[in-house]
Amino acid sequence: MTAAPNPNITRLLIEWSSGDEGALAHLFPLVYEELRVIAQNHLRRERAAHTLQRTALVHEAFLRLVDQKSVSWQSRAQFFGLASQMMRRILVDHARRRGAAKRGADPVKVDLDGVAEAASSDLDFEEFDEVLQRYEALDPRSGRLVELRFFGGLSIEEAATVLEVSVATVKRDWAVARAWLQRELARS
Repeated sequence: MTAAPNPNITRLLIEWSSGDEGALAHLFPLVYEELRVIAQNHLRRERAAHTLQRTALVHEAFLRLVDQKSVSWQSRAQFFGLASQMMRRILVDHARRRGAAKRGADPVKVDLDGVAEAASSDLDFEEFDEVLQRYEALDPRSGRLVELRFFGGLSIEEAATVLEVSVATVKRDWAVARAWLQRELARS
């Protein structure tokens, strides 16, 4: 994320977690542009004629975030990390519905080069999600890191904040995750 962190976002998230519904009304305008950037990061990896538009993706993700009753919001990084995860789920669900009858007929290409030269091969979005789910089963924190960096566009430092680990741990996990994903995707 390139925008400077807005301290009001964290304050409003905490107020919203505490039950202040008015904080939600003030929060949306502050996070909207960053949510659009995250949505654009997700959609640029989709096929050119994708039927889900950026604004619809942002609104659907925000509605899902509003419905999260059990989340205790602590930071803007946590919020944007979860927003990215919601967008990923929405896109995967959309791709599954679209491709249920014709799996593989019009594959969605994803290039891991978009984040720190992670890999060089193109792959189907659903296939990438399946590989990532296998990795998440082996190492949930590192799987979450891939999601935060690749889909959410979070920096190493922001991912460390969301995951509540050191920057050094994130760098190490990121290197291992990239190597594992490259190997698995090469097998596909």
